[in-house]
Amino acid sequence: MNIQHIDRNEAAKQMAVEFVEKAKARDLTVGIIGLGYVGLPLAEAFINSGMRVLGYDVDEEKVAAIKSAKTYIKHIPDERLADMNDTGRMDATADPSRLQDADAILMCVPTPLNIHREPDISYVEQTTETIAQYLRKGQIVILESTTYPGTSEEVVRPILEKSGLKAGVDFAVAYSPEREDPGNPDFNTNTIPKVVGADSKHERDMAEALYAAITTPFVVPNMKTAEAVKLTENIFRLVNIALVNELKVVFQGMDIDVWDVIEGAKSKPFGYMAFYPGPGLGGHCIPIDPFYLTWKARAHRQSTRFIELAGDVVMAMPRLVIETVAHGLSERLKKSIAGSRILICGLAYKKNVDDMRESPSLHLIEMLQERGAKVDFYDPHIPQVPETRDHPEFSGMKSIELTRGNLAAYDAVLISTDHDNVDYQMIVDAAPLIVDTRNALADFADSHGEKILKA
Repeated sequence: MNIQHIDRNEAAKQMAVEFVEKAKARDLTVGIIGLGYVGLPLAEAFINSGMRVLGYDVDEEKVAAIKSAKTYIKHIPDERLADMNDTGRMDATADPSRLQDADAILMCVPTPLNIHREPDISYVEQTTETIAQYLRKGQIVILESTTYPGTSEEVVRPILEKSGLKAGVDFAVAYSPEREDPGNPDFNTNTIPKVVGADSKHERDMAEALYAAITTPFVVPNMKTAEAVKLTENIFRLVNIALVNELKVVFQGMDIDVWDVIEGAKSKPFGYMAFYPGPGLGGHCIPIDPFYLTWKARAHRQSTRFIELAGDVVMAMPRLVIETVAHGLSERLKKSIAGSRILICGLAYKKNVDDMRESPSLHLIEMLQERGAKVDFYDPHIPQVPETRDHPEFSGMKSIELTRGNLAAYDAVLISTDHDNVDYQMIVDAAPLIVDTRNALADFADSHGEKILKA
């Protein structure tokens, strides 16, 4: 056997043994790149496990907020940031050279689509280039961002090896997709199993030992498989969301309420899982992730017609909602959308969070304005619209105060997000017309059905 091969295998084995021992002893510094909705809960989980955390973000305001325990994510309050700081094991920095202090480096960066529904992995590439400048022996680098199968192998690993170090020998590479669900009261980082994949046993051992400190790892054979797991989870959701939205439209034509149908179907204790219609796709996963696979599949001359059709069905939902608004204004108030004042209720992509990434509400505002409506929004979790990639023109737009007087000034209220802490009684009492995309007003159908339209 080649002596050099034996030496490399021994080096890899020794690297893994030392890392695993330190992980079991909670004697690791975990570097987390990107301190947003994924990175910050991950940092908290590792702090609570007893490990040290080095959080890195190019946004110096986030770094300062963490140091001063001032939250920028609503479901992680100031008190939890303060508790992290009080351990003495939480550090945050905007200095990339500090990454060499970390034993593990986890990348939690955006992976959006471009206007052609093609993957934009520029954030992954730029971040990996930064890591490569400070990479040292013994570290493990793990991508957590959702991406197409092959990214870690074809993009991340080659960039890291520009450092002159050899992956699998001098340092480790793995992939472990994030599974955060912001605001979910039933699951958190510690209770959601973590899929882990790496291309060698030694690297898998290191990644498994790292995540075992905070949750239950589920190890798959390689990085491509782990990347495919994440896409499969979200494609499953996309297809079923598309199906229930299509059923909504079909049943509406038959004068059947899809929400009643779903409740009936849920009574079956097996073979059925409830999905719900809405105004369109939202969040950082479902509107984006499936199309990473469709893009990669084309490179392998494979078709993904089912996935693309599901995407087309759901992408059509906002326009159908707008048509319902137009119909309601015309039939019930004898008004046109043009010149009407419309209030969007809920800007977040889902209930009870301040997360508005890819929110369908933004598209609804845009389409209503294009048709001449005067549009405002109300969201108890989002007082002001931050700058977004797709809709920078809405930056600075402020939530109105929800009062009877303010509501009376609008021709219609469009419920796009069904937050729990909204006074729906006030809305049905004061608004002349309400278009409900979330069945938020189910309890008011008997008393105020004449002014409520489901969409």
